[in-house]
Amino acid sequence: MTRTHFHQELQNLRDKMMGMGGTAERALDLSIRAYWQRDIQLCKMVHQGESIINASERKIDELVLDLLAMQQPMAVDLRLLLAISKCIGDLERIGDQAVNIAQRVEDLITQPQVNLPIDLPQMATLARTMLRRALDAFAIADAAEAEAVLKLDDELDAMNRDAFVAVESSVKDNPQWARSALDILIISRNLERIGDHATNIAEDVIFWVSGADVRHDAAFYERL
Repeated sequence: MTRTHFHQELQNLRDKMMGMGGTAERALDLSIRAYWQRDIQLCKMVHQGESIINASERKIDELVLDLLAMQQPMAVDLRLLLAISKCIGDLERIGDQAVNIAQRVEDLITQPQVNLPIDLPQMATLARTMLRRALDAFAIADAAEAEAVLKLDDELDAMNRDAFVAVESSVKDNPQWARSALDILIISRNLERIGDHATNIAEDVIFWVSGADVRHDAAFYERL
């Protein structure tokens, strides 16, 4: 394989990963619309999309391994392949989180609506923003944009903690809400996990572009 062909294949891989990212974004959007509209058909669409995301992960993984075996790339090209291999795992997990949300919505549809002081749409907007900006950072190889994603993670974590406190207090006063409250709390947790996966993608972009491994780097995060 010539270097020109190799870099064409690298671009092809990047395009495929972005396509997978778009599918994961759509799954997240559908799951949140399903929650907002209490729509079982939207839940079914989330389930149907899971197989597409899983197939994309397997295909991209195979292509990454093929390029590693044929070219033994060095430096930035190697970091890109490693980043893609890790990012698709996070995108597959985001698809799983969307399915988890859809499953909780399916249960909520069978229950009376409850009035809990939790703004899941706001959490979903933040999780969606983190994922979109992480993918944008990957698309344009922008470490600064990736760092901006990392700054949002604490905010989403705090919202998830607040949701737990709100559910605990509400269920004490209204024990009949327990089942619905648990569903909503699980949705909150899944949104928080989507933010974690977006953070992982952003960290991988920084690694690819700059060569810096910022995972678990307390000093780096303190500078943000």
